[in-house]
Amino acid sequence: MSQASSLEIRFGAPDMTFKKKTGTNVKQAVPFFHVSNMEESLHYYVVGLGFLMTKKWIDEGKLRWCWLEIGEAALMLQEFRKEGPNSWKPSCKVGEGVSICFMCEDALTIYREATSRGIAAKNPFVGNALWVVSFSDPDGYRVDFESPTDAPEETEYSPEHK
Repeated sequence: MSQASSLEIRFGAPDMTFKKKTGTNVKQAVPFFHVSNMEESLHYYVVGLGFLMTKKWIDEGKLRWCWLEIGEAALMLQEFRKEGPNSWKPSCKVGEGVSICFMCEDALTIYREATSRGIAAKNPFVGNALWVVSFSDPDGYRVDFESPTDAPEETEYSPEHK
């Protein structure tokens, strides 16, 4: 059983004091990507990056939403109807300004596996003591896989790195 305690936070004026409960039951944040083409996105994430679809919603014979997992991490994809009474139009370009970072044991293995399946990636580099492997999905969402390393900062990947 988790133990919760209370933390008081003050923001200047007396009426800006909030009590925050720490140790709450929140377990996971799951990115939710609105995609323009579900089939293209599924191919990218499942075939290309190695995610596994574990949940899905089919609406009028079309896959509209799914839950994808890789290791202990997850993300959701949804293609909204573009026309009709339940259509949805995003207020900004799909994929704009979003970057998701998956922490993992070996980002370079993910890089080698994904690129061997034809997925384009930026050349990995070391930043903040982490190998950073960056991909851009079909809608422009940036998906990074990062893993700890003791290689020097700004080291760039070459095939001899293990």
